[in-house]
Amino acid sequence: MIPVPGFEGRRVAVFGLGRSGITAARALQAGGAVPVLWDDGVSGRMQAEAEGFLVEDLTRADWSGFAALVLSPGAPLTHPKPHWTVERAHAADVPVIGDVELFARALDALPQGQRPRVVAITGTNGKSTTTALIGWVLKSAGLSVHIGGNIGIGVLALPAPTPDAVYVIEVSSYQLDLTTSFAPDVAILTNISPDHLDRHGGMEGYVAAKHRIFQAQGMDALAVVGVDEAWGQGIAADLRAQGRRVCTVSTSAHPRGGGDPVRVVSTTLAESKQPKNWVPASAGMSGIEAAPGVLTADGEVLVDLSAARSLPGRHNAQNAAFAYAAARALGVSHEAAVEGLLTFPGLAHRMEAVGSLDGVRFINDSKGTNADAARQALASYPSVFWIAGGKAKEGGIDSLRDLFPHVATAYLIGEAADAFAETLGDTPHIVAHTMERAVEMAAADAAKAGGEQVVLLSPACASFDQFPDFEVRGEAFRAAVLALGAKPEPAA
Repeated sequence: MIPVPGFEGRRVAVFGLGRSGITAARALQAGGAVPVLWDDGVSGRMQAEAEGFLVEDLTRADWSGFAALVLSPGAPLTHPKPHWTVERAHAADVPVIGDVELFARALDALPQGQRPRVVAITGTNGKSTTTALIGWVLKSAGLSVHIGGNIGIGVLALPAPTPDAVYVIEVSSYQLDLTTSFAPDVAILTNISPDHLDRHGGMEGYVAAKHRIFQAQGMDALAVVGVDEAWGQGIAADLRAQGRRVCTVSTSAHPRGGGDPVRVVSTTLAESKQPKNWVPASAGMSGIEAAPGVLTADGEVLVDLSAARSLPGRHNAQNAAFAYAAARALGVSHEAAVEGLLTFPGLAHRMEAVGSLDGVRFINDSKGTNADAARQALASYPSVFWIAGGKAKEGGIDSLRDLFPHVATAYLIGEAADAFAETLGDTPHIVAHTMERAVEMAAADAAKAGGEQVVLLSPACASFDQFPDFEVRGEAFRAAVLALGAKPEPAA
């Protein structure tokens, strides 16, 4: 746990007693604060009381006595309308913050020579894989690494800071909205596409929330920005105009979202020398171009990824570029960074090979919860038997029409099945309704097709109609695959 100082003897309201809320209460209490907890759900309040916390109905509390409100990222800060606790806090001039802000303040309170380093990752897609990949590369290089935040362990539940530690933190737009002093040594924005617009009041608010990952960085810190979309290009240009250290990552000469084209260097391995002394944002080498199987910078090959089994496709090359830039910025050698990339075992539920049967490989991309994430998976294979559906997000799969030729047959599940069937039109599809039925039908059809085939679960939907989260959905896919007699894939 990371104790949070600065509120000694003062009352701090904590609303929302899920993973981040209860952890924040523990960290505040460890730092000497008096956390006052509340949740709309009875079970959360019962857990807090069982741990001995002060549980008080915040609808009846005297808000003038609170030093801060620590808000769960699940509660709306501004849209569609502010949560009632936010309105009470604003009326009493009480600051509203989140667990990542508490983490930042805990580190700021340490003497300069005692502070650990922080790498923070946000973005619409790819942030979990990038977070896990960076953690793996840094650990492989011998660093003391703690990974958490929006992935795995809540940030305040991570081990207490030591000077040699590196925290690798995934942060969501909801968490960033609740920060003011979070200043990572390396801040990464993977990409931006429309998502969570109801919570941010539209695209402008969503982009502004993502931009906040860079807001408090010092001039010596590094900003790594994906610039395949116009929004990322604008953020990178703004940071450079401020004189900040910026490394861009691009994968496409024709970025989505408009804006000027991003240069992509076409380079063969045989023609290039590896610039092993390359350091992000130094000597004019301020960008990395990522293509399937290779990373380049200024026309020279940085990393040959062809042997990296767990990093197929353009999007994984992009993830590798972010990880390489972060590792080099923290002093990891070129050789150690490359070794880490090539040995990465992959992230569960993200392009995860779970088994094979009769020449058919089964790929679990349950974390593909929107169309843009599913696009990365579909584009990685020339032909797939695609399992999709769930609780649809705005726009459904309309934006994927250009990839429908990659779909041998689609097997549709959940609430979105009928709507997706209409969008697919003449593309072969079957409304399977359930995961088990979809896996069974897809496996049989793929086997009949002969040769090497791929059954891909990449739902392009939230899971909440049939499953509590994408992890449970992914495990249901895995269980259905193994029930057919598929041989589990060996570890990378």
